[in-house]
Amino acid sequence: MGLTIHYSLRSATRSNDVARRIVEQLRQRALDLPLQHVGEILDLQGDQCDFERREQDDPDRWLLIQANQPVELDDYVYNAAPSRLIAFTTSPGDGSEPANFGLCRYPRFIENRIGKRVQTKLPTGWSWQSFCKTQYASNPNVGGIESFLRCHLSVIRLLDHARELNALNEVSDEGGYFKDRDVQALVKEVGEWNSMIAGFVGGMKDLIGAQGIESQITKFPNFEHLEAEGQPDDSTP
Repeated sequence: MGLTIHYSLRSATRSNDVARRIVEQLRQRALDLPLQHVGEILDLQGDQCDFERREQDDPDRWLLIQANQPVELDDYVYNAAPSRLIAFTTSPGDGSEPANFGLCRYPRFIENRIGKRVQTKLPTGWSWQSFCKTQYASNPNVGGIESFLRCHLSVIRLLDHARELNALNEVSDEGGYFKDRDVQALVKEVGEWNSMIAGFVGGMKDLIGAQGIESQITKFPNFEHLEAEGQPDDSTP
């Protein structure tokens, strides 16, 4: 739970070289942005793309999890790992989730529970779906609003570059910035999210006890103030 940017990339090219060039250009743009870390490009095929074959502490596992596509068939959800993956990870900053970018091709068929080949009906060509939760970069202990803005706007600028490369498919920015380009509104929005989640977490702690709740918002030094702001106003008729 937290303010997040959801995004997807797509390219109709059939060329592996063109797909890699798009990802390379995205990574080069990432290196020019104030991101905390930009990883190397991964170019994987077959079983190398399957996160279930990786150890829990594998540094590439989260990227591969995001590259995985759920396929629902006969009321059962299967994991469809890419057949080819070209991607890289970034760390926008402390408190933010990693932001992963790339392009994948997916198999047309997978095996179901009884070993029968079934169609995945996933998009043809190259595509990518991912998300990055930036809200907790607003923790005053890691830089506050300035840190949050640096993280959030860097991810948006990278998505802008994907659009320039004709590789951007869709963006859903819960902060509203991608659509409106209003920094002040974004600052207000993340403040409201912090208060709302602190109020919710505080209420749950009261309900089930402090030991049963873990949330990034409780690490904020002003958590109690945010919690009070996020509580419902009982005086409202």
